[in-house]
Parts: sequence; structure tokens; C-alpha cells
Amino acid sequence: MWQGGVASHTNLAAMVHVNVGSPAGTYSVGGTAFFRYVVRLADMGLALRPADRAAIDVLGAIPNAYVDEDEYSGNGWRVVPAMSYEDWPVLEATPERLRTALETARRVLWEQAAPAGISAREISSIDDEIENVLAVLARAEAAGFSVNVTYVS
Repeated sequence: MWQGGVASHTNLAAMVHVNVGSPAGTYSVGGTAFFRYVVRLADMGLALRPADRAAIDVLGAIPNAYVDEDEYSGNGWRVVPAMSYEDWPVLEATPERLRTALETARRVLWEQAAPAGISAREISSIDDEIENVLAVLARAEAAGFSVNVTYVS
């Protein structure tokens, strides 16, 4: 898993697409704010309650499509390594687990907007993207599918 800080990852964030998918539907988030403030929320150094940190830990586990990852897991999720050179590692999660993480990330960002350094425009964009991802998760949950998440830089 990538362990660098958000500030050193700013140029990469301008070219990142976070892909969420299941047999029930897919969505690709192309907004840099989503990557910087949601996927890398745990790396921001914000003071988080233990329950919030536990809820968002899955977001930091989303693998880059081009990086070899070891298999590891948490509550309701696991990273599945690439099986071949034509394959990508993916985060496999229950829709409920990912929904909880995204809802927690959204609340934390609203509560800590100033310390996070997020602008009103960015938080509005993130809200829109989270709603689109939540729609994919709702379809997956209704159909009984897990979801796969990765990002491409």
C-alpha cells in the first residue's frame, strides 16, 4: 500500500481515477478532490475518533491499479492482489462497509474542513461524487454483490 503523504502526492492526484464497480454497475470518480480528501483522508493527520478512523481505514487500502499489493484485509474488506500481468489488484468490500466509510469521510470533512484545508467548491464536488458512488453501492447491495475499488494514476 502506498504510504506517502498527501502533499507529496499532489501531482499524482491531478491524474487519478477511482473506479468502483460490481456486476450491478460501475462509476469512475475523476475529481482530484475525491482522491486527495477521501481516499487519502487517513493520511491527512486530522484528529479522528477511534470509531471514525476504523470506519475510514478501508479507503486508505484502495490499491493503485499498477502497483503489486500483498493480500491483506480488514472488517468487511480485503485487497486481492493481481493474479497476472493483465490483472490489477483490487479492494473487494461489502457495499455496506464502503458506504459506512464514505459517509464517515463526508461527515469528518464537513466537521474538519478548516484543518483539512478543503474549499467549499471541493467539498461540494466531493459530496456529488460520494452520492454517485453511493448509488452504485445501493445497486450492488440490493443485488447481493460485493464491490471492487481501485485507482488508476
